[in-house]
Amino acid sequence: MKMINWKAAVIAGGVAGVVSGLVKLGWENVLPPRTPKRDQTNPPQKLLQQFGVPEKVTHATYTYSEQQLPWVSYLIHFGFSTSFAVFYSVAGHFVPFIRLGQGTLFGLGVWGACHLGVMPAMGTVPAPVDQPVEEHFSEALGHMAWMWTNHIISDELYRQLTSK
Repeated sequence: MKMINWKAAVIAGGVAGVVSGLVKLGWENVLPPRTPKRDQTNPPQKLLQQFGVPEKVTHATYTYSEQQLPWVSYLIHFGFSTSFAVFYSVAGHFVPFIRLGQGTLFGLGVWGACHLGVMPAMGTVPAPVDQPVEEHFSEALGHMAWMWTNHIISDELYRQLTSK
């Protein structure tokens, strides 16, 4: 069994998840996955509401530079990003095939599982056939860029944390 430095792998994945979360937010500013109407309640907000969290909480904002920003959505966004990044950072030591394509194939798999499978099944987002092509395009490529960022950062940080 391969020995890994668990602490370094978790730290590397956590840091990578925060940075890749920022990358994914930037990606969605360039290629927005949803129409403004569909984004009035975004998937993280809808998911929380499905679990009984009231809209006044799911749509809570903070003000920065005279703009209202959805801090609750950001908590879910970065929680998702760091969770998957830590998983990738640790699991990649034991299941190397998830690292194929420097994480891009894993990112594509996460997109498919979440955006084409789990979230439509839960009613969080429309069925895949009812989602616009632009949404599939943005989300698929965005998830590939997101996980590639996780791969690059977590690998390098793990290497630095474990070099003697």
